[in-house]
Amino acid sequence: MPSPDRGSVWIVDLGLGPKCGPAWLSIPTDPQDRVLVTVVAHTTSLQRTRFEIAIPAPFLKAGAFDAQQVLTIPQVKLVRKLGDLRAGQLALVEGSVRRWLGF
Repeated sequence: MPSPDRGSVWIVDLGLGPKCGPAWLSIPTDPQDRVLVTVVAHTTSLQRTRFEIAIPAPFLKAGAFDAQQVLTIPQVKLVRKLGDLRAGQLALVEGSVRRWLGF
């Protein structure tokens, strides 16, 4: 079973046929709660909304994390770790998710 960390970016099987894509992970801090993970999908098909956050990283194609694509999935859908977001990058994605959810 994969061992994800908060702020790590993984290839995730989102259940969209053969397509898998990168997603940023938000996971609970208690290891016993790690059956599910919540992800923010990364997309290269941009719509230019204020909820898309472009994060330059060597392990990602040009695109953005889309706070309108927040999903909770079983941890077994994690395919492969790509890398980790830095603290400042993580804060940008979290801020966009908070705006989308109205927090």
